[in-house]
This record gives sequence, C-alpha cells and structure tokens, in this order.
Amino acid sequence: MLCQECGKRPATLHFTKIVNGEKTEFHFCETCAREKGELIPGTSNGFSIHSLLSGLLDLDPAGKGQSPGAKTAQSLRCEECGMTYSQFSKLGRFGCSSCYKYFSDRLDPLFKRVHGGTSHVGKVPKRSGGRIQIKRQIDELKKELQMRIVQEEFETAAEIRDQIRELEKSIAQE
Repeated sequence: MLCQECGKRPATLHFTKIVNGEKTEFHFCETCAREKGELIPGTSNGFSIHSLLSGLLDLDPAGKGQSPGAKTAQSLRCEECGMTYSQFSKLGRFGCSSCYKYFSDRLDPLFKRVHGGTSHVGKVPKRSGGRIQIKRQIDELKKELQMRIVQEEFETAAEIRDQIRELEKSIAQE
C-alpha cells in the first residue's frame, strides 16, 4: 500500500481515528507522517502508555466539582515517599505502596472509569469454582432482596428469598 500523502513511498504507519463513532483510516510513509506531525511509535514524540494514563488521571484538571476543603492535585503528597499526585500523573506509576492510601480519593473514580468498578472480582475456574459462583449469586440476590424490601415489593422479595434458600441448600449438599 502506498502513502496517501505522497503516493510514492510505501505506507509504514497506519492510523485509525474514531470520532463520534465514525472511523477514518490513514496510511502514511514515515517521512510524510513526520511532516504532518503525526506521532510515530518508538521516537521521541511517539505514543506512550504513560501519556495515556496521564490523560486518564487528569479527571478534574481545573479543580471543579471539589468541595471547599478538598485537597487539590498539587497539594496531595505521599507522606512515605514524598511523591505528589501531579508527579504520579506524569509518570503513570507510584513511588511506593503507601501512595495508594494517600491518593485513594482520586483513584476510585479512575478505577471506575477504566475497570467499571472498584473491587476486583477476578475469574473463577469452572471446574473448581462452582461453589464460589453460587456464593456470589447469593450475595447479589441478597442485595436485590434488600432493595425490594425497601421498595415494598414484598411478593418479589419473597420469590428472591426462596431462590436464596434453594441456592444455600445446594451449597450445603455438596
């Protein structure tokens, strides 16, 4: 495939850009990409995972939405290693294990955005994980049961209660 810009050299860089669900593909040779100012992996202006993380970590750059007593990113500092939150956001990694504790207020929204939640559930092997999966299902049903009781949907709550009892019986029989 030839470069879309010059039409002379082979295209060695292939970019896919998705904006508002619309996909556009670009195919450039290295020379034309440099001239256009595109990022070239492996060079000084290339893409890095740290720049991606830095963008994700900058959740509230202007400090909007913070309560008056909340600490700003500049004032957050790990008391163990001395790393500031702004240093962490630039580097994309912590200085020590205590950084998790000192930056936790800022990390929870990040984890929710990236992983969809703040607790690790992991995968359970199908062979040996049947009991664990049933226990997780029981926990979910108990949460739903509480919600139905609060909403005064007692008939549905009774059905959920019965499901929980059946699952608990199946665990006891194993």
